Amino acid sequence: MIKVSLISLLLLLARGILWLFNLLLVAPLFDPLQNLPGPEGAALQNHFSEVMDPQKSPTTHESWKQKFGKTFRFHGFGKHDYRMMSFDFRVISHILTSPVYEKPWQTRSVLARLIGRGIFSMEGAEHKQQRRLIGPAFTGQSIKALTPIFFQKAEELCERWDDLIDKPFSTVTNPTDPPPAYVPFATAVEKFKGVTLDVAHWISRASFDVIGLTGFDYHFNSLEDETEDVYLAYRRLFDMADKGAPLRTVIELYFPIIRKIWPDERTKIMDASLRVVDKAGKKLIAQKKAMVISEQDNEKVIQEKDILSLLIKANLSTDPAKRLSDEELLNQCSTFLLAGSDSVSLALAWCLHFLSQNPAIQTRLRDEILSSTSTSSHVSHEPALSKHFDTELRLSPPPSYPSGEQPSFESWEALEKLPYLDAVVRETLRICPPVHSTIRVAVRDDQIPVSSPVILQDGTTVEKDGYISIRKGSYIHIPIEGLNLAEDIWGNDAQEFNPDRWACLPSSARPPAHPGLGNMMTFGFGPHSCLGYKFTITEMKIFLGMMVSRFVFVPKEGIKISKYNAILTRPYVVDKWELGTQLPVVVRRFRP
Repeated sequence: MIKVSLISLLLLLARGILWLFNLLLVAPLFDPLQNLPGPEGAALQNHFSEVMDPQKSPTTHESWKQKFGKTFRFHGFGKHDYRMMSFDFRVISHILTSPVYEKPWQTRSVLARLIGRGIFSMEGAEHKQQRRLIGPAFTGQSIKALTPIFFQKAEELCERWDDLIDKPFSTVTNPTDPPPAYVPFATAVEKFKGVTLDVAHWISRASFDVIGLTGFDYHFNSLEDETEDVYLAYRRLFDMADKGAPLRTVIELYFPIIRKIWPDERTKIMDASLRVVDKAGKKLIAQKKAMVISEQDNEKVIQEKDILSLLIKANLSTDPAKRLSDEELLNQCSTFLLAGSDSVSLALAWCLHFLSQNPAIQTRLRDEILSSTSTSSHVSHEPALSKHFDTELRLSPPPSYPSGEQPSFESWEALEKLPYLDAVVRETLRICPPVHSTIRVAVRDDQIPVSSPVILQDGTTVEKDGYISIRKGSYIHIPIEGLNLAEDIWGNDAQEFNPDRWACLPSSARPPAHPGLGNMMTFGFGPHSCLGYKFTITEMKIFLGMMVSRFVFVPKEGIKISKYNAILTRPYVVDKWELGTQLPVVVRRFRP
């Protein structure tokens, strides 16, 4: 028995050695990517930091393009793991539209663990079916029906900020305290300097409320407080994802049994959070289905406009191919939360950051927004300090606007047609896309067409309209931010925040030369492009319209904001990494 076990162990060890020998030495000899130009390095050196760290990647992309051309290879986990990257749109279009390329199973497993088997983590026929069924919920008409919710939550956020500005300067960190009836005159003066708010956190709370209501008519009420169980469960899940994937998580991908027999603290937190989400989701879906079926039986018109109700209504079809199971509906809810809350809130937070750094752009945007309101007058919430010289100043709630004087938007269309607001939103999404990059793997050998010549390592050239060979299992990195910041596409000022560029785009940034939605790659391209891009742009415009018309945003002195890349590109304060996602901005009331 011992002899048999020993032989089995030796055979297993020999098999492992052969696998490693083939991986490191034999297979690379037959990898077509080895002949592509690209940076060199030690046998086990990787280039992940250069291509995935948003502090390094813009410089890396430009320098590598100049040195190696638009299509090149770099090290994954070493020389045995050559990976391709391209800034050639013919290459990008081929990869993002061909069924030969899919998200790697590792990526899909991580996403499925976090948000279930939703549209983000599916490929092939399953993805195609889900996209077909979900698509109608994201039409322009469907999004327009949700705009009252966007306006409502934007107004609530502004009211919370008003409350914080009204409080004594020393207590703004405690948003639960009621505003005082009296404050010293000197403190009132400080109020005109504004209060420092973590806009990333506040807008995240608002966007969670938005997607809760628009996605499935669920009230997180996170702008009021952050105590709702499902909200907290999702927050814990996303916080875990933001911390990246430690080595143990990578090992668990290949040996998932470890989670069950030896769970660590991270696993316990995720499992507990997922149980809360699963329980609440199943209850919500059951209630929605009962309501929809009841209204159908009573021949009532189903008025619910949230996305989940629309999907359940579509599920009444007798054709099984046109229905989603309860589990699939639950997975889509989680997907909507990730895509529709944090991605939108991060884009809005980055936008306020850019506006704070560019006061002329902020003023011009405010003037355009105010010109679209129902009145040209704008009454300040603040008392005129020049009229008060006593030692105390009585502060009451902001006065009501007389009829016709409060700036308000007659409809979504009033904001939708503003050209400079549109340019600011597009420029924000271009210069800081929520998703830094994505990855695909070839599921079989392929020939990739190129539109720019590629000079190979052996000195030969793949001419325009030629092909690059790629083998099954090779990875291709799609540099979303890199394409959005490419100087040969957007001009020499590509890395600068300049909304005016959208008034006259260079030919290289216009379709069909640039195939991305909205002339950028932020929302992807092809069958996996983001279904919710209209949702994102609509929410951003409404929130900006409300916030910029009421507040002025100024950089916080003494701090520097930088980026880090987890699932999404998040801001943090330099030298305050341990505090996680933060974007402090000084917020003042606008006073004409």
